[in-house]
Amino acid sequence: MAKRKNRSRDLEFDDNSLALRLFGSHHSHLARIEQKLEVAIHARGNVVNISGPLAAVDSAGEVLEGLYNRLERGQEVGGDEVDALLRMVTNGAGDVTDADLTIRTRKRHISPRSSNQAAYLRAIDQFQLVFGLGPAGTGKTFLAVAKGVESLFRGDVDRIILSRPAVEAGEQLGFLPGDMREKVDPYLRPLYDALHDMMPGDQVIKRMENDEIEVAPLAFMRGRTLANAFVILDEAQNTTAVQMKMFLTRLGENSRMVVTGDLSQVDLPRGVRSGLRDAVDTLGTTKGISFVHFSSEDVMRHPLVAHIVEAYDRVDRQRKKGARNKNKDKETGPSDEG
Repeated sequence: MAKRKNRSRDLEFDDNSLALRLFGSHHSHLARIEQKLEVAIHARGNVVNISGPLAAVDSAGEVLEGLYNRLERGQEVGGDEVDALLRMVTNGAGDVTDADLTIRTRKRHISPRSSNQAAYLRAIDQFQLVFGLGPAGTGKTFLAVAKGVESLFRGDVDRIILSRPAVEAGEQLGFLPGDMREKVDPYLRPLYDALHDMMPGDQVIKRMENDEIEVAPLAFMRGRTLANAFVILDEAQNTTAVQMKMFLTRLGENSRMVVTGDLSQVDLPRGVRSGLRDAVDTLGTTKGISFVHFSSEDVMRHPLVAHIVEAYDRVDRQRKKGARNKNKDKETGPSDEG
């Protein structure tokens, strides 16, 4: 059996005060890295020594350098950031020290926390139309809204348009109390929440009054051309094929469009094909469009959420496999032998 190659590596950080924040309270950040990568890390002043398997030592060094670079840029480093860079390094996300992927808004700076999140942000920068597909909690909508807010503040676009299908209401909107805004607002609330995470509340209100930010149900998009805008369609799995085509063809000059959804959570009536599924099948090979697929590994909510997503996915696969086997048995029929 081949013996693993071990090595030792020293890292020195120029700023002692930043080094202390890098190590964490009672060296908690270093302990986190040690546990995840199975290395030994010893800090003395502003120098750390990392020892262990060759690849793990390199990974630990990459994480520490990435975190230190965050601190140099004035960003926070806590347990979530440590876990994020560990996840990116172990999943082969590439250069975790890349500052270009950091989104800057008035309230916070946001960096990708998984390799797929990094790919998603790169895609939004490079393509006019991006589909973000995957389970809840993976940051699809949050990151899209953050990019939209950043684009608005930089002057790259004149407005942000956020939309969702109010599918749960269906034809029952007219029976709900209140005016149209009061009826549809509950379906749009997650988008408002994301905006308030990025901007001071008074700025959200002011920009909505000036039509620089619009939050509206999908039905309100019909007949419009959305130019000079950052446009987001959330919960797109609950659109019909006709609605999806209508929305995609709203894309105007100097606009970007991000479509997010989870194909395992379709709330449409039985027999109605999801517009998101139809778009993936129809546009999957079309040039100029990017599809980014998230998985349970990208879930950024409570760790238990990732396990819940994995459990449901596993059961869903088993059911589909059982259904295929059942259909296969029906096609072949009983054996004539014996």
